[in-house]
Amino acid sequence: MSSWSIAGISAVTVAVARMADSVAFYRALGFEVSYGGPSARFTTMRAGQSVINLREETSGTAQGGCRVILRVHGIDALHRELVARGVAPTAPRDAEWGERYCEVTDPQGVVISFAELLE
Repeated sequence: MSSWSIAGISAVTVAVARMADSVAFYRALGFEVSYGGPSARFTTMRAGQSVINLREETSGTAQGGCRVILRVHGIDALHRELVARGVAPTAPRDAEWGERYCEVTDPQGVVISFAELLE
C-alpha cells in the first residue's frame, strides 16, 4: 500500500485580471471570502464545501488561466514518488494559509497542485 493518497479536489484556482471585480462576482454567486479579499493578490472563497481561489495576474495571462488543487495525504511521499516516476514537481513547501504543497504543470499548461493540510 502506498504511503500517500489523493482525497479529492480541494479547490480550483482561476487567474483573474481584477480581484475586486472577481470577488464581487463570486459574492453574487453566493461565495464568501475566507482568505484575502478585494485588494489582495490571492483570495479564497467558499460556498458550502466548494472552494474557488482567485489569483490576480497583471501580466496579461489572466484569460483562461486555471489551477486544479488536489487534497492529498502524505505530500512528501507523493513528491518522492512523482520524482521516481520521472515527473518534475516543485519542491514541497509550507504556505501561510495552512497547507504544504507541490505542483506540476500538465502538457497543456494547467497547473496541478497537490496540497496537504498542516496540523
